[in-house]
Formats: sequence, C-alpha cells, structure tokens
Amino acid sequence: MKPLQSLFISFLILCTIKVNAQENYYSVSGIIKDNITRKPLEYVTISVTNYNIGTVSNADGEFNLKIPKSLNNAVVEFSHLGYRSFKQPVKGENINNLEILLTPYTVLLKELTVYGGDARNIVQEAVKKIPKNYCSSMSQLTGFYRETVQKRRNYINISEAIVDLYKTPYSEHSDFDRLQILKGRKLLSQKTSDTLSVKLLGGPNLSIIMDIVKNPDILLDSETLTYFSFSLENITQINDRDQYVITFKPQVIMSYPLYIGTFYIDRESLSFTRAEFQYDMRDRNKVSDMILKRKPIGLRFSPEEVSFVVSYQQRGDVSYLSYIRSNLKFSCDWKKRLFSTNYEVVSEMVITDINTQNVTPISRKEAFSSNQILNDKLMDFYDEDFWGDYNIIEPTESLEMAVSKLKRKQ
Repeated sequence: MKPLQSLFISFLILCTIKVNAQENYYSVSGIIKDNITRKPLEYVTISVTNYNIGTVSNADGEFNLKIPKSLNNAVVEFSHLGYRSFKQPVKGENINNLEILLTPYTVLLKELTVYGGDARNIVQEAVKKIPKNYCSSMSQLTGFYRETVQKRRNYINISEAIVDLYKTPYSEHSDFDRLQILKGRKLLSQKTSDTLSVKLLGGPNLSIIMDIVKNPDILLDSETLTYFSFSLENITQINDRDQYVITFKPQVIMSYPLYIGTFYIDRESLSFTRAEFQYDMRDRNKVSDMILKRKPIGLRFSPEEVSFVVSYQQRGDVSYLSYIRSNLKFSCDWKKRLFSTNYEVVSEMVITDINTQNVTPISRKEAFSSNQILNDKLMDFYDEDFWGDYNIIEPTESLEMAVSKLKRKQ
C-alpha cells in the first residue's frame, strides 16, 4: 500500500439551479423511497437500460434524469445497495414528481454456497479477474463533480463542474488517466474568517486516484492484502445481482494509516461492485501526515474522519466506474484561540455518460493537474440553463438554502 499523493482542494462555492426541459431532451424527476419505511434513499443509481446514461439521487432521495429525445421509448432503472431494482418505462415526455419505492432484499448467508469458502480467497480471486471484469479498451467518461465545504453547520463553499475523464484499459495502471474540466460554477463566502488555506487529499482527480480497481496499490495488490484480515458477513444485492459482503480491518501496524472497510463483490462474476472504507483513526498523527501536506504557521489541524465510497456498474459483460465520494471531517484552531472550528469537505462524482468509440486521450496541457486551483476553472455567474442537457446530482434542500443565503451576501 503506497501513500496517496495529495491534491489541492480549493474551497469554492457554486449554486445549482434546476434546468428547464430543452428541445433535445426530456426529463424524469422525482423521489426514491424505501417501500417499507417510506424514508428517502440517498445515492440510488439511476440509469437508462442498455444506454450509458445515468446519475444518482441526492441525500434527500431526489433525482432528475435527462434523456435524449431520440430515446423516445426508454426504460429507466433504479438500483441501490440492499434493494431489488425497479424499472420505469418512459415514452419521450417529461415526468415530474415521480415516486419510486424500492423493496429491501434479504437473504441468509447459509442459504448460498460460498465461493472458495474463505473471504480472503474471494478477494484474491476477484483481483485476478480485474482484467476480464473491467473495461479492456480506452474509454471516455463524462461526469458531474460537486465539492462542498461546511464550517460548523454552515456551507461556506460549493463548487460544481462537468468533467471528461480519459481512462486507459483496466489491465494498465492509471498513470496516463487524465481529467479535463469542461464547464463549472462557483459561489464563495465573502467572510474573511471563512477563508482556510490547507492542502488536503481531494479534488476532481479523486476519480483517478481512488479508483481502487485501477490503482491496486491502495488496497488490492498482493502485498497490501496481507496487511488485512477479512470476514464474510452476508449476502446482499446490487442491481439484482447477489453480492458477497466482505469486511476488512488491519492486522498489522504500519508507519502510515491503514483502512477499515467493506467490499461488495459480485457472486457470479467476482467483480468489485462497491467499496466503502475509511482510515483507521487510532493514530490521528499518521492520518494527518497522510492527508495534510501544507498549512499556515500556527494552525493546529486534527482529522476526525476520512472516508471513501467507490462504486462500479456493470454494463454488458464489463464494469465501469460509476460513483465516487470522499468525506473529510477535521477541526482547526489557532494556538492563541480557546476553541477549535469543525469543518467538513464532501467531494463526489457521478459518471453520467460513457463512450468507448473513437476515444481521444486528453493531453497533458488540457488535463486538470494537482498543482492547479479548481477556482480558476469555474465561472462566477449562472443562469437557469447553465447545465443544458448534462446530467447532474440534484441539489439537496439544505444546499439550495445555502446557495440562496450566500447569494444574498454577494
């Protein structure tokens, strides 16, 4: 397991406005809930069956999927960890306020035959099958990236962008994978006290760095696997496919922090469908050394949580990166001050389109690099049609309120 490089998180803010239907697409929008509890379901994968078009629901369970009008007889599929998938036919017209109810999936582990009989064996076999289970050609992914920064309970920065992500085959390392900012918007808190300049792990290139299948150095190379103990906990479903639920935790002590987490591995294909993991916080000094590369003199920094979610979606016989999220919680205070201030930085990206035909690599000159500031790539103004026919993650109610509040202070 190699220490991860750090990327500059620029603390920005950008508002998202719901767009109106345009001539070249129609939209399907609504809310997704648990069929039993009626509670909203966050981060549900929403896609058009047999097409590389999709998004995810927000933390309030709300979604808005834009579909080209050329697909006037499509099927929208809703899938979520631990639930049976649901398919909704659409016929080329706007559908608003749709309520989707997903039914939980449960199965007892003893009812199924376990492959290999051992959790570590399952993980090792899944690693061996990576070249077969993931895209073997160059691909271009279009994604929506959002980054929010909260100071205590108040949003102080939000940034959003449409990005293109160039990926080499999964049989190769990510050294030549690159990301390009296509368009984006920001909104900034104007308070001087809200300015915090630190260098942390994160930014749009998170989708390159934390693609654990493409970068086995993080968790999945043969040496790193020996650092962890594994346990087969259960069987669940994602997209109507049975998944092994395998937890892992450190069994050795290293000079840098290790992870605690869960793998979801497709029972039939043995592909990694999802990974949820976080740094072991028992030694916070190690975590600080890993994620913090620069801070102002006199500023004391204390990490509280550093967690990640990475998910993949099977399209045909191979899987592609689908969604990635990082959550950084930390506190900062100056040596002369009595109380510290809590911050939370959430970065997330959803892949909204995939292209594997006539793919052109992103040049180094056009690529977003770790020494660039995202702020410089984004626009300060916005309008109702800013995103056009691009799919995005709908803003939550709290985010919309924060945007309105910040706009009034401009």
